[in-house]
Amino acid sequence: MRIELATAPGDPQVPNEDYASVALPASGQGGALVLLDGVTPPEEDYGCAHGVPWFTARLGGALLELSGSRWDMPLTGCLSEAIGRTAGAHGTTCDLSHVRTPQATVVAVRWDAERVEHLVLSDSALLIERTDGTVTPVLDNRIDRLRAAGRRPLAALRNVEGGFFTAAADPAVSGRAVTGTLPRAEVRAVAALSDGAARWVEVFREGDWAECFALLRKEGPQELIDRVRAAEDADPERAAFPRGKTHDDAAVVFAEF
Repeated sequence: MRIELATAPGDPQVPNEDYASVALPASGQGGALVLLDGVTPPEEDYGCAHGVPWFTARLGGALLELSGSRWDMPLTGCLSEAIGRTAGAHGTTCDLSHVRTPQATVVAVRWDAERVEHLVLSDSALLIERTDGTVTPVLDNRIDRLRAAGRRPLAALRNVEGGFFTAAADPAVSGRAVTGTLPRAEVRAVAALSDGAARWVEVFREGDWAECFALLRKEGPQELIDRVRAAEDADPERAAFPRGKTHDDAAVVFAEF
């Protein structure tokens, strides 16, 4: 089995808010991967003394452990439990009711000899390559639909009915995730990308998802991040390719079965 992982901060002077990890083997069989993209908080107080990097490390670590050890629990259940554990770790010191309490997008995948199970919440991406060579993106496109409908401001639509959802302090949000299961025999490889890495497709239009996957297979995750950085550097004022930040944290996990 081939596993490759790379991550890089958008600003080397600021902690990376992405999280990526893999457990192999898990409970003596299969494996699991988790990728989180922490949501950068506003500069003003947001009710938490710990910060987003702390949150993604706690949530990501809990989700990876549960995904790899609790095969009796679906990934939605693992995410709910991980959110609950993380909330419990700072609920007595921080205001978890704040709309911008630390939160993250989530991609989780686990596999055994029979199946490949996946979960995607918010705007990180999962790519699944079938054994026939086709590549299918699994996307939670609520934010894109809201933008297309002209709904503004998006911040007011975070974790509310009719809006979009991220993993914050409410375990029930796991029920909003995009989920699925495929036979292991039908899956050749998977790749999880935070939106900072997915910019290669979604912002800079350097290729489609299948071409992105081919690049990951041939050159690896670090090459994709390097190409994103080069595209960002070529448009420092964000004039040709409008985006919220010139550079964003980027993380990629590639797993070939």
